[in-house]
Amino acid sequence: MSDSELARRWRLILGRYGENSLPRSQLEASDAELDLVLSYLYDREYIERGHRLQPGAGGGLDPSSLTAINWLERTRKLFPKSTFERLQTQAVERYGLTELLANPDTATTLQPSPQLGTAMLRIRGRLDAKLEAGLRRVISNVVEDIVARIKATFVATLTGRRDRFRRSLQPLAQNFDAKNTIRVNLKHYDTENNRLLIDQARFTSRVRKRLPWDVVLCVDQSGSMAASVLYSAVCASILAGLPGVNVRLILFDTSVVDMTAMAHDPVGLLMTVQLGGGTDIAGALGYCETLVRTPARTVLALVSDFEEGGSVPTLLSTVSRLRGAGVRLLALAALDEEAQGFYDPHVGGLLADRGMQIAALTPEHFAEWLAQVIR
Repeated sequence: MSDSELARRWRLILGRYGENSLPRSQLEASDAELDLVLSYLYDREYIERGHRLQPGAGGGLDPSSLTAINWLERTRKLFPKSTFERLQTQAVERYGLTELLANPDTATTLQPSPQLGTAMLRIRGRLDAKLEAGLRRVISNVVEDIVARIKATFVATLTGRRDRFRRSLQPLAQNFDAKNTIRVNLKHYDTENNRLLIDQARFTSRVRKRLPWDVVLCVDQSGSMAASVLYSAVCASILAGLPGVNVRLILFDTSVVDMTAMAHDPVGLLMTVQLGGGTDIAGALGYCETLVRTPARTVLALVSDFEEGGSVPTLLSTVSRLRGAGVRLLALAALDEEAQGFYDPHVGGLLADRGMQIAALTPEHFAEWLAQVIR
């Protein structure tokens, strides 16, 4: 890397602290704009620490040329999508650019991503009520984006469909395979009368209908669980719309709230959920145990970081009883904004020893895992 390129990069890193050595006025036009939008956001860090930005000093906030709204648009054009998503998330969550939510129409210009949705959940309790419409719009866009990516996987993996590649000997109208029937009978086509004589009718096999499964999603809503709550709300809404699956949605911290009535409405759920508090997994699973009607056809999926604040012996006893009764027990480790798992390995190991299957999975892989369990 050339000395000039190194100097350029250091100038953009240092911002106003590099102004004496390389003033913004000497930067290329594109770099000057990069420096301006970066300073608009990250100089807020210095202000929060008590630094004073003098008028006219390089790298200042330059309020005459930038507002939160045009900062967003200029940043979108200057950076790759992944970098822009990170910047907008930090702008809202870390640096308080809540002006972006003041106008619902402007809120729609924010790039939907799980990281942004997680940031919205974390700051929701600190926002003024007049920003709620913009916040709802952002969360709705994030949910729609996640649903568009994962719903097809859930539907394809968890629902029985007609199998075009397997023949059936049952001559049922709903299983009639017109395409293959025509193909195998073309040799019987009556050219004189312009009609096809059917010698062999073909029927396809359908996946056998099964009794419904009860799926209990037990989701930790303590302070570290924002990303997992977001993903869980979306998964619950998709599962609630599938045939053959009865969903119960339970949220907990040190108390337990049954949110099953809102499982079909992830946006409403996320606008209601209160992140924070401690973690009492034992109490939550104790409540879930009361919901089990048919143990052999029940899946209980715990979503948590396993940082148990309640009674570990009680937790383990409950898991053992559920396992002994025949309930399928799954545990999904908490996911961060990058969909990477994090959890207490000690408690996780104890749960695994009692028969609970544990994994750190994205929603798409959770669908595949759930399908393996209930087949």
